[in-house]
Amino acid sequence: MAEHAAERLVIRAAPERCFAAVVDFERYPEWAADIKEVEVLERDAEGRGTSIRFRAAAFGRSTSYTLRYDYGAAPASLSWVQSEGDLTTRMDGSYAFERTSEGETDARYDLFVELQVPLPGFVKRRAEGRITHTALEELKVWVESEQR
Repeated sequence: MAEHAAERLVIRAAPERCFAAVVDFERYPEWAADIKEVEVLERDAEGRGTSIRFRAAAFGRSTSYTLRYDYGAAPASLSWVQSEGDLTTRMDGSYAFERTSEGETDARYDLFVELQVPLPGFVKRRAEGRITHTALEELKVWVESEQR
């Protein structure tokens, strides 16, 4: 059974800037603490990454997974599904970016994860918290501090 984690927060930047940061895959290791390596395997006609291999820290070891990205609702959202993984059988999710009345971004992150091996609930919750923290809190720090 897949576990679902969701988080939302406000980022002091335009939605377009948030979207640009999350599709700049090669720079993830600069702001996402657990991401160690990123390789863009395929790009679409617009040069956007559609198949991305990640190597990340997880549960005290290294894990690798490949995600396929869907730009159908870009730049309001970006979604993905896992196509390969060594610890996970599913790691599907999305970012959604909505402009607030103040011109900031209400950012939402959703993730559905299914592991290949069962883990105790408290370990899963801790991992979910770390993933959502990286996905939004570290993104927020990156986008708000980045000088583009």
